[in-house]
Amino acid sequence: MRQLIALAILYAPLGAASPEYERALDLYSHTDYQASLQLLLPLQEKTAGEQVLIGQNYFMLGDAKRAVEFFQQAVARKPNKSVYYHWLGRAYGRRAEVGNPFAALGYASKARQNFEKAVELDPNNSEAVNDLFEFYLEAPGFVGGGMDKAVKIADRIAEMNAAEGNYARARIAEKHKDYRGAEQHLRRAMELAPRQVGRVIDLAKFLAKRGRFEESEQVFVAAEKLDPHAPKVLYARAATYIETGRNLETARELLEKYLAASLTPDDPSREEAQKLLRQASGG
Repeated sequence: MRQLIALAILYAPLGAASPEYERALDLYSHTDYQASLQLLLPLQEKTAGEQVLIGQNYFMLGDAKRAVEFFQQAVARKPNKSVYYHWLGRAYGRRAEVGNPFAALGYASKARQNFEKAVELDPNNSEAVNDLFEFYLEAPGFVGGGMDKAVKIADRIAEMNAAEGNYARARIAEKHKDYRGAEQHLRRAMELAPRQVGRVIDLAKFLAKRGRFEESEQVFVAAEKLDPHAPKVLYARAATYIETGRNLETARELLEKYLAASLTPDDPSREEAQKLLRQASGG
């Protein structure tokens, strides 16, 4: 998930936001989700924007059930807001990931429906389009996924953002085991967005998955040079080491640096990093 702070700011309450909201949004942007909730929950008359921010905080804390409740309230009050349906879809998607198999199917279908509604309301909501693409690519057909749908959405993404479109096509090529094609698309995405460290990380992770560790290392070094202060580089490199079962001591050091860094909602959560750290330590 990308640009979460930008989404929160863009869809702040219309008109003059309350001081509590402004402070809560600042706390959210610094990943202090509990403190943000403590400011918002006592408000008697919550705006739809405040309900969404509460839902975002719960989502980031891993409480998808409560997140769904507040996103539903916001959608009921502002049924024309693409971003509200998008967040509701994300929350249902998270419930599908952690729920029991029977409930997960229903939650997955609701995630798709809300992603589709978000895109219907705003075809230029790139975050919703990207999440709908991932759903179509990964979900089985009986809950609404499908490669044909993913290909169509990839074409739409390419029209909106050429670099992101190449990334989507790389994901499709990889699904088809066309690894050469996937690499070509990832390298093209880097060329089109030379200042975006995420595009470099995408290639480094792909090369590691293909067992091309030396090349992956070189690309990670390039990512560090491009953005030396990006915590996501630390996390991605550590996660890649752990996934491929190598350099575990270095992975632990990278994760400790990550946990000490100043994070944003766009970065993997500290809980995810701590889980990886336990894994690297054999816990």
